[in-house]
Amino acid sequence: MDKLIAFLKDKKITEVECVISDMTGIARGKIAPVDKFVSEKGMRLPESVLLQTVTGDFINEEIYYQLLDDADIDFVCVPDENAVFMLPWTVEATAQVIHDCYDRMGNPIELSSRNVLKKVLKLYEDKGWEPVIAPEMEFYLTKRSDDHDLPLKPPIGRSGRPEAGRQSFSIDAANEYDPLFEDMYEWCEVQGLDIDTLIHEDGPAQMEINFSHGNALSLADQVFIFKRTLREAALKHDVCATFMAKPVTDEPGSAMHIHQSVLDIKTGKNIFTKEDGTQSKLFLSYIAGLQHYIPELLPLMAPSANSFRRFLPGTSAPVNLEWGVENRTCGLRIPESSPQNRRIENRIPGADANCYLAIAASLLCGYIGMVEDLKPSTPVTGKSNESRSNNENCLPLTLEEALAAMQTSEACIEYLGQSFTTGFVAVKQAELENFRRVVSSWEREFLLLTV
Repeated sequence: MDKLIAFLKDKKITEVECVISDMTGIARGKIAPVDKFVSEKGMRLPESVLLQTVTGDFINEEIYYQLLDDADIDFVCVPDENAVFMLPWTVEATAQVIHDCYDRMGNPIELSSRNVLKKVLKLYEDKGWEPVIAPEMEFYLTKRSDDHDLPLKPPIGRSGRPEAGRQSFSIDAANEYDPLFEDMYEWCEVQGLDIDTLIHEDGPAQMEINFSHGNALSLADQVFIFKRTLREAALKHDVCATFMAKPVTDEPGSAMHIHQSVLDIKTGKNIFTKEDGTQSKLFLSYIAGLQHYIPELLPLMAPSANSFRRFLPGTSAPVNLEWGVENRTCGLRIPESSPQNRRIENRIPGADANCYLAIAASLLCGYIGMVEDLKPSTPVTGKSNESRSNNENCLPLTLEEALAAMQTSEACIEYLGQSFTTGFVAVKQAELENFRRVVSSWEREFLLLTV
């Protein structure tokens, strides 16, 4: 705690927000006066927090008590001194500290999202490898509304008008929200978030923020913090920011593209590249691992019914697991780069995914591909987003299908654990059941007076 305590004193912190990520990626925890935080060296939370759904409900009792103690006991949350962030939007000097989850015997809790990523990173470490990632986060800015039945609309910009039509890569359209983004950049700098480029995406008031490449755990923490930071900046300017995968009808969805490469820890060289600068066998096996295992782990990248609305043929979203060089119609794109920077862009995950789990799943698929020496399909040179079911590299079409595949996935159970697999699937099935109970506006519009 020495490094952490020194930070809190240096910044004159008076309150500490102690947080963990649940299955959905929601920050849960406690707010404590700094003196209490220092004296307790962490916090305790009930185990049930890790099995809450996005609606705040819990999974069915049979599975609940199969995974958790009948007494709903606490687990121990230990602060990570390398995951401390200032909260620049608060009145009092406040720090947010991400915690790791352990049982009372000091064992990592299998249901913890951050522990899942750390488990995958340990697999790489044992091989002498270090993954390097760079996430790209897409999101929409929208008008604030308390009527959930109304479609979302673009917010009013500084010109006094909402955005009309699609303004891909438009500087002027992005500048409409300059005051908001100035706060966002300033707050990210205060927190040490390594964000890079701001881009206007295809949809009205749809943007993308790119992170600089780096350590996978650190960047997962940063994405986790960034989502909250952006929402706070938006609210300050009377706007909403959403990371839903498909928030607006007939407009593009929002993704979390993950660029990934792997370094040899001893030499620092990219294992995707041979000495002569050409692509290595491990590079091709990594791609093959993504192609083979993403269908089994897809709910970790597309976690809700809304996530699957994004996967539409003929759109900018991927609909299969083809791969190609500089081909954005593929689910797996290989950007042009120098040999040392050779990487794979996984375009499958949605912006709504839990960043720890999406990164863990992507890295795990590539890892299995390398250790099993898998072979990828032939790369695609033309359009590959017209069909999602006419080849072997297709994705599950629905969340139900994807959850069924994950539930029986031997790879998921072997590498991420039976408890995590069962718990995650149960949480998403509970959310899906909740979703099915809601009657949509489409049903009222087209079925009310016609059937």
